[in-house]
Amino acid sequence: MQINADLIAYLEDLSCLNFADSEKAQLGRDLEKILANMARLGELDTGNVAEQSHPFDNVNAFREDVAKPSLERELILQNAPNRDGETFIAPKIL
Repeated sequence: MQINADLIAYLEDLSCLNFADSEKAQLGRDLEKILANMARLGELDTGNVAEQSHPFDNVNAFREDVAKPSLERELILQNAPNRDGETFIAPKIL
């Protein structure tokens, strides 16, 4: 892939960023280096490497789902600046 001014302008538009001309030149050089390093990864011989969907052993890291009693509603609402008896009342933001 060729890094040129059109591509930098496109990336600038996509990211909603504005770069100075000196930053655009540096960005182009940095992107070329990144792409060159990614191309080097394509040269690796991975024929004898087993496929993995996860780098670690398949261990379930989640806890058991156990129902526990909730806090009392009045205890939760006692610090609410505005409430209607059952829920918090928050100001409209739109």
